[in-house]
Amino acid sequence: MLKQLKTFTTNMIAGANIATGIIMWLVGFSDYANPATHPYIATAGLVFPVLLAINLAFLVFWLVFKWKMAVIPIAAYAAAIVPIRIYMPINPASEPPQGAIKVLSYNVKNYSGLPGHDRPYDDMVDYISRSKADIVCFQEDVDGSGKMKPRMDSLYAHTDTTYVGDEARRSNALGIYTRFPILRKERIEYESTGNGSVAYYLRIGRDTVLVINNHFESNHLDPDERQRYKDMLKGEMAQDTARAESKKLIKKLGDAARIRARQTDAVYAYIKSHANYPTILCGDFNDTPISYTRRMMAKDLTDCYVATGRGIGLSYNQKGFYVRIDNIMCSSHFKPFGCKVDSKIKASDHYPIYCWLKMK
Repeated sequence: MLKQLKTFTTNMIAGANIATGIIMWLVGFSDYANPATHPYIATAGLVFPVLLAINLAFLVFWLVFKWKMAVIPIAAYAAAIVPIRIYMPINPASEPPQGAIKVLSYNVKNYSGLPGHDRPYDDMVDYISRSKADIVCFQEDVDGSGKMKPRMDSLYAHTDTTYVGDEARRSNALGIYTRFPILRKERIEYESTGNGSVAYYLRIGRDTVLVINNHFESNHLDPDERQRYKDMLKGEMAQDTARAESKKLIKKLGDAARIRARQTDAVYAYIKSHANYPTILCGDFNDTPISYTRRMMAKDLTDCYVATGRGIGLSYNQKGFYVRIDNIMCSSHFKPFGCKVDSKIKASDHYPIYCWLKMK
């Protein structure tokens, strides 16, 4: 009887592990679902790290109690290796060669700072100065105090700030600060009240390089909704409440994903129609690595973090959101080196991401 119970329990746990592996694989490729037609499926990437953790728990369990069964979670990881590598790549360290340019992207939260940062612009200016980046792209580059812009302008010879979304509200702007001349700029048109994308044409040596700075649609979660999301992940919510809250959350995320898909398609079309230019794309995607947004942006470009980064690279530093939402990508004209999300500065709710690019 005891042996039968043990066999039954083992089979049940194995079945649960297999089901987890299948779901993890499906979620890992949910970025192929277009949010315009499948908005709720397209948000599944948010739970990918949770499934990775559950599968890891199964792996530890089998190694302790029945090591031969560890083949199940290992096979699950192997089947999902492509999305795992996108979510948390492991690359050897790569030193940038002579002549590589450094690109840095940073959502500066309108310089409002986090609790404990009364003068975030001091930290930011000091960080940017020490970074020695050749091209800096800011999102939420609205300097209400007037204390940041003059100091950033003093660091770089060529700068521009463009308000995006509803210009009357002036709630969001994209900025570029660079050592290279800005030949011209162009707004990439799509509908949004508070977001946008700007294409800059820079003269780098003898080449005209297209730099696209983006701030895609946010999920519009207020602080209470974010806290409830965190509580659900931790299991600190009653089942009925969690079910009701998850429906509200999924709907809100789905609506934002649908809007973001239209914005993504507009930028992708712009990239395709300007494929003759060496291209650098960066910004706050407001979406996970396992998403339609990231996949489409990387369709004809190299995701510099996936190609040269290491680890998860959490760029949104508020607890409970274990994802990289800030990105740098480049066309095949460049070879990327040493892409990194820098967690040393905490003056915004985002960490900056940077990378070196060498023209081939």
